[in-house]
Amino acid sequence: MREVLVAVSNWRNYQVVHDYLAGRATDADLLAADSDALATLVSWPSFLVWIAGGVAFLVWLWRARINAELMGGAAAHRRSRALVVGAWIAPVVNLWYPYQIVSDIWKASALRQPVPLALINAWWASFVAASLVKPIQWRMSAEQATEQDVLATANMTTLLAALYLVAGVLVLVILRRITAWQTDGPARNAV
Repeated sequence: MREVLVAVSNWRNYQVVHDYLAGRATDADLLAADSDALATLVSWPSFLVWIAGGVAFLVWLWRARINAELMGGAAAHRRSRALVVGAWIAPVVNLWYPYQIVSDIWKASALRQPVPLALINAWWASFVAASLVKPIQWRMSAEQATEQDVLATANMTTLLAALYLVAGVLVLVILRRITAWQTDGPARNAV
């Protein structure tokens, strides 16, 4: 959500700069846009929501991993249970270990039915792409000397917001499917 609001703010800033250079905006308009009140207003609340969401996801992932071990056995997992949390914060390995952990949970939870990994692959590709675009967007935001710089920043922020939105929607679909498999699985096995 924060990235969407930052994108809106950046596009507003671009429009003000464009209007200023065309003589349709005043110095006061430019100063007001420069204060970036919208991005500042949402920064802390969205950061707190991001932290809460991350903790909730990790708790769910931990429990899903335990359930997946009960359903498919510990041998079905390439990484240890401790890495369910640690893989997200460990430098370098955080680029592929979380993917392996989620895909192993996905496969183990499906209970002997073949499940394609296309959904997991799309989620992880969009998440990693956003993680790689984020530092570029930060750097661009810090160096806005021309109207083209402001436009490029708005475009990059829009791309970042789109990548995070795609990753967010896909992880919710993954979460729901794994949860459904794990809650319906014992009933299917009992029949």
